Parts: sequence; C-alpha cells; structure tokens
Amino acid sequence: MLPLNSATSIEALSGICGSISIACWVVVFSPQIIENFRRSSADGLSLEFLIVWLAGDVFNIIGAVMQGVLPTMVILAVYYTIADIVLLGQCLYYRGLSVPEITNPPEPEATEATRASSSTLNATQTVPSSERTPLLHNGSEREHNGSNGRPATRQRRESHTSVSSLRRHIMAVDGTHLSPAVPLRKEIVETAPRPSSTFQIIAFNTFSITLVCAAGILGWYVSATTRKRHHKGHDLPKQDSSLQFDITGQIFGYLCALFYLASRIPQLLLNWRRKSTEGVSLLFFLFACIGNLTYVLSIFAFSPVCQGKDGKCLPGERRSIYGRYMAVNASWLLGSLGTLFMDLAIFSQFIMYRNKDESDNF
Repeated sequence: MLPLNSATSIEALSGICGSISIACWVVVFSPQIIENFRRSSADGLSLEFLIVWLAGDVFNIIGAVMQGVLPTMVILAVYYTIADIVLLGQCLYYRGLSVPEITNPPEPEATEATRASSSTLNATQTVPSSERTPLLHNGSEREHNGSNGRPATRQRRESHTSVSSLRRHIMAVDGTHLSPAVPLRKEIVETAPRPSSTFQIIAFNTFSITLVCAAGILGWYVSATTRKRHHKGHDLPKQDSSLQFDITGQIFGYLCALFYLASRIPQLLLNWRRKSTEGVSLLFFLFACIGNLTYVLSIFAFSPVCQGKDGKCLPGERRSIYGRYMAVNASWLLGSLGTLFMDLAIFSQFIMYRNKDESDNF
C-alpha cells in the first residue's frame, strides 16, 4: 500500500482511529462480565478461548516492551491481561474448579422389622388353607404388624386420605362456576418475562457503540489539543523511535498474533457444537471487531517524515520509510487483521443461530 498524502489529515485520521480503538478495548470485556453475572453462568464461553487469549496478551506485553512502543500501549496491554484474568476467574467461579463425581446412592439395608415381616408373610403364605383354617390369623397378624393393631390404623388413615383427595377433586369440578353470580376464574399462571426484541437489541448496541466511539474521538481531541499547545514553538518529535526493528520484540509480537488467531477457534467450535450463541455477549465481539478495525486503520494511516532539509524527501525515501514502518508493525497488524476476520465469523454465528436462541427463550 502506498503512503497516504496530506500529512495533517493522515495524522488526525490515525489519531482518531487509535483513540477509538483504545476506547473499544477498554470496555470490551464489560458486556461479557455483565452477561455472566446476569445469568449466573459462563457456559456460553469456551475456557480454552480465554486461556489462549490470556497467553496472547502476555506475549503482547513482552513484545510491546521489547519493541519500545508507546507507554500507553504497554499500559493497555497490562489492562487487557488483568481483564482476561477477571473474566477467566468469573468463568471458573460459576463452573467450579472440579467436576463433582457422580455416585450411585447405596441401597438401603433391610432392617430387623422388615426381615421379620418378610419371614412371617412367607410363613403365612406357605400354610395350606383348609375348611378349618381361620380366616383371621390373630397371632400372625400381631406378629407381622408389630403390636396392637397399627396396620388397621394405617389403613384407616390411608382410606381417609383417599376420601379427602376424592372430595377435593369433586369440589374442584363442581358446577358453581356455571352460576351467573360466580363467574369462571382462570388460574393465574406466572409467565417469564419476554426477552428483548431484535429492535431493542439493535438500538441498545448501536447506542453503546456510538457512545464509546464518541468518547474515543473526544479523547483524541483533548490529547491533540494538549500536545499541540505543549509543542507550540518547538519541533515535533522525530519518527526514529517508531522505526527501530527489535528481533526479540518481533518474535513475541508474532507469538502474540498466533495466540490471538488460535483463541477464536475453540469459541467457534463451541458455538457450532451447541448450535447456539446463548450466553455470549454480542457487544463483546462487536467492540472487539471495531477495536481491531480501527487499530488496523491507525497503522495504515501513517505519514512518513523525511529527515531532509525542511522535511523534504529524496526520491523513494517516503516509500522506504513507510515500508520499514509497516515491517515493524507487521506482527501486530497480522494479529489484528486475523482476529478481525475470526470475530466476523463469530458474528455470523450470532445471525445463523438467532432464530434458535429466540425460540429457546420463549
């Protein structure tokens, strides 16, 4: 890609996109943390997704420090890591650190009374009946039932219970509701609150994104105004520091990009297996998409400053400086672009499984 023209406009565009990206990444974890808290569950998120993302943020910190990027980016990398730990801890809290073992309940042991009752009953059943055999075995009955006619009492109690339940059933279906003085009254059934409509979700997400982007633009304006006032009458800092190529920093930068790309795969597979995105905050990935997109634009929007007299460039110097700048930021550019496409894939799953999730909520 060729360098863009109009240095002032390009610098403003890069600053605005960078500020919006920072604002999105500051709040990116909040919707998912709130969603988990609201549902008291984190089943919608893949633990592998969070663990690999956390590893990518750790490498991002190391690469940013080794490469010598702006202190603001290092602070943000540390903030991302802390937010990852909070979200991961929340998931572990709701899921539990260990899966409880499923054990079959022990079979109840036979008591002495049960064994005595069973042996007596077997003995009674084995006595052959004849004309002289009494119809009631008083001794056997007392021996079988324990003492003093408790079974008869229990039978009367069960009979009374059956009659009472029958009486309640008859009263429930009587014809009193047929009278004009006693209208038919339906039972009040509590219904679960209806989920938000598609329009409400779109309106809320649009408002949230607009608010965050406006905060990013306001942050850039304040920063640019302060910087301009601070450097008034002085030369602006040169770009040499942003073009230093550090091998160790680049290695960690590419490792960071690799982990960022791999982190989305477990979440994509989990959504595909469940055929649902329930429990996953849409704003979580929308902010990630916008944050990555604006970060990529802020990298591309770079205006080389030549070191010649009055800032004039020699033939091919601007192209050379721009190419070196892109090489230094290639790892971060690759991680952001790749993650952007992966997040768009997750966003497409929200659209694919939307009807199923809405039907499950009713």
